[in-house]
Amino acid sequence: MTVRTGDRAPEFDLEVDKNERVRLADFSGRSNVLLVFHPFAFTPVCEDEARDLQENLEAFRNAQTEIVFVSCDPSAARQAWKKELEAEYSFASDFWPHGAAAKAYGVFNETNGAPHRGTFLIDKDGAVIWSLVNIKDERRTEMVPESLETLQPAG
Repeated sequence: MTVRTGDRAPEFDLEVDKNERVRLADFSGRSNVLLVFHPFAFTPVCEDEARDLQENLEAFRNAQTEIVFVSCDPSAARQAWKKELEAEYSFASDFWPHGAAAKAYGVFNETNGAPHRGTFLIDKDGAVIWSLVNIKDERRTEMVPESLETLQPAG
């Protein structure tokens, strides 16, 4: 079952590299999370989406929102791709247990062993406040809600 707007976000625990992990609990009470699942590293559509996130990174940070970009590729491949793209946000691996986070969010594609394109905006309290799942291998029409500014601190 796919996680939807209004649901509690399932906990995730993903490898960034051998020495670092990223967990939903890491952000609790301090920042929102844009959790972005995509099928594979080093592919054209996923690269376009990664670059789009990087181009908008300042707006996310101004809205107290951290990006976690996730696929089932091994962490070494994720970090090599992040370096190639010169990205400044988290590239996390859902490699082992294979697809555990994607399955928890209901976006794991059993046919190819990779996530569908699923995007979940999670607030500081762990609630999903916006989601978009695209099961076709097409670029997302929107990566974030148009109302991202509603997350920005007042003042």
